[in-house]
Amino acid sequence: MNNILIDEEAKQKAFKSPKKPEVMEKQKLSVRYHIEHPVTEDRPRRFLEVMAAVLRHSNYRFALDHYIRVTAKCSRCTTRCQIYLATGDSKDIPCYRSELLLRVYRRHFTPGGLLKGRITGNGYLTDEDIQEMAESFWNCTACRRCSNECPSGIDHGLITHLGRYILSEMDISPRALVVSTREQLEGKTKNTSAIPLPALKDTLEFLEEDMEEEKGVPIKFPLDVEGADYVFFPAVSDFLMEAETLMGNAAVFYATGDNWTIGTKFHDGINYGLFMSDWHLQKIVREVVKETRRLKGKIVLIGECGHASRSAKDFIPTFCGGKDAPPVLNIMEYTLQALREGRIKLDPNIVTEVVTYHDPCNIARKGWIIDQPREILKAFCKNFVDMKPNGMDGVCCGGGGGTVSIDEIRPYRTTIGGKYKAEIIRETGAKYCVAPCANCKKQLRELMEDQGIDCEIVGLHDLLYKAIILK
Repeated sequence: MNNILIDEEAKQKAFKSPKKPEVMEKQKLSVRYHIEHPVTEDRPRRFLEVMAAVLRHSNYRFALDHYIRVTAKCSRCTTRCQIYLATGDSKDIPCYRSELLLRVYRRHFTPGGLLKGRITGNGYLTDEDIQEMAESFWNCTACRRCSNECPSGIDHGLITHLGRYILSEMDISPRALVVSTREQLEGKTKNTSAIPLPALKDTLEFLEEDMEEEKGVPIKFPLDVEGADYVFFPAVSDFLMEAETLMGNAAVFYATGDNWTIGTKFHDGINYGLFMSDWHLQKIVREVVKETRRLKGKIVLIGECGHASRSAKDFIPTFCGGKDAPPVLNIMEYTLQALREGRIKLDPNIVTEVVTYHDPCNIARKGWIIDQPREILKAFCKNFVDMKPNGMDGVCCGGGGGTVSIDEIRPYRTTIGGKYKAEIIRETGAKYCVAPCANCKKQLRELMEDQGIDCEIVGLHDLLYKAIILK
């Protein structure tokens, strides 16, 4: 990996405080969080069997055939990878990581690779290769910022996802993701946080009482309303930890008067399949559509969650009927449309502190939701300051790709993965950082604490709830 191009300004920010060797060593050990399997001769064979099955029943082969024909070693992606900028380790270069899987495909799944291997007798997949892929793929935040820089158009995030997919079929996945997904698909509660339905109802009743006391109007959380225009799927963690976000969502609907509901059979918008397995991804989005159709709803409305929004937006049409699938809307898109129509009134004198906005990778990287939340915030926040960079080039919170769910690697996430992001937020001088994503909120709160930054992480509807004017 010679002639590596580095964004010097970005690197200086990432290295603002030098890391002691002993701290780095401790962090290096802490990232070994995937499920360990005994080192056996059968594991390489199992990897190749799984990869062959995935290639046979998907269209990944078309992408890999293209990627192995173009260079994957120029290292221009280093200028956009916050992990590499923080560590300086060549193994954290995105194209190095992608090459781990591409060389397996080139050697074992192409005629030229198979012929060359038989002639030379080398290049076979080893258990050490699998171990390196496991550590590398699960360290990546899968933010795809590097892909926007790649001159060859290689989607390093897609390759990381494919590598994780294969590993997950071998049971090499973070325990936190496996346990949560199993509860969502097979457990009694049908949600990743294992919240029983009676507890959910109690929470919503408590919030209704709280809102009536604060706002003086009877704001409700409707449950199992048939024929509603919008069936609402927030990240289930909102019911536990983001009460202000939920209250803001409900207040917006009270102001608009539109018909909405929350389902009781399946109400969790989280989809960890996006982080590890297409099989899980497919089953979860089908549960979302099944619940929407049970309630005879018209539109799938996703709450403030980046990966839940992208999972539904991109894959409900793919796995649930194409043109016949229900349309998907993010709650910020709904709120902005209502604001433009004059159905929401906001007091511009309530939030006077400096406010900045964090772009969740899953809704911003491809240009889907960037300007909408900024238009809402500027409508009632007097002191809005944008981060630099932002939008499609925005920097990941450091906990992307599901890594935020793995508490045992918090030191890695907040001192390496999120180090660059911390300096960006610090430079804004903001009192409030709006992060409309459940995973981003958790990561950024831990990041602010560990990096010593006095900034409160909130949802967009948290601030909107403060400023909304209700009749």
